[in-house]
Amino acid sequence: MSDTDKNQQQAALDDMRESVQAFTYDGDRSSLDHLSGAPEERDLVLGDDDPRDADLAERPLTEDVAWTGRIFNVDRLRVELPDGRVAIRDVVRHPGAVAIVALTEDGRICLVRQYRTALGRVTVEIPAGKLAPGEDPLECAGRELLEETGMSAEKIAFLTTIATSDGFCDELIHIYMATGLEFSRSDPDADEFINVDLVPLEELVDAVLDGRIEDAKTVVGALICDAVMHRLTPDPEE
Repeated sequence: MSDTDKNQQQAALDDMRESVQAFTYDGDRSSLDHLSGAPEERDLVLGDDDPRDADLAERPLTEDVAWTGRIFNVDRLRVELPDGRVAIRDVVRHPGAVAIVALTEDGRICLVRQYRTALGRVTVEIPAGKLAPGEDPLECAGRELLEETGMSAEKIAFLTTIATSDGFCDELIHIYMATGLEFSRSDPDADEFINVDLVPLEELVDAVLDGRIEDAKTVVGALICDAVMHRLTPDPEE
């Protein structure tokens, strides 16, 4: 083993020891005197809008690319915690993505069936795709919908943005609703093998509420679409 390899290995071991030391509290906790405090009944205040949030911030000291992949990178950060200790954070750096709730005139949702290697099974999801560098999310939504399903949309409206797993990843998925659908021809990526379904919105929402749909963007998209539909439909009893 070369001196460079030995140094890199030693640095990795040192990082691991620091990380374990920062987050393992099997011993004396007398010096760890920070508390969450009692819950408060209050109106909703978003992150960083509460003056107390300044005391939660972690200050990045260094950031290095630990691994480079085709779709995302993994960076290792050394951060200073609010109490002054140093900890290690591994963060997946992702360019972001879009997802599309494509709703037909008769109330059906366009879903794609795709084998997900990470889970080892086929999942049922709303169409989605990664943003290209500098790409406008709205344009990406139209492109991905057409590529994966062959559907073009007369109207595409923004619904919301979700952070998929902000404990370790900076990926944001922008979710859109597409209406006025017309089928032409799909054009999936070379490594994408997809089947496309049109299912009743009510059935999709039931599957979400029953826990049979686990894909996060599909869960959020289905529930938002259902809420929008109910708000747009007058209550006959009112």
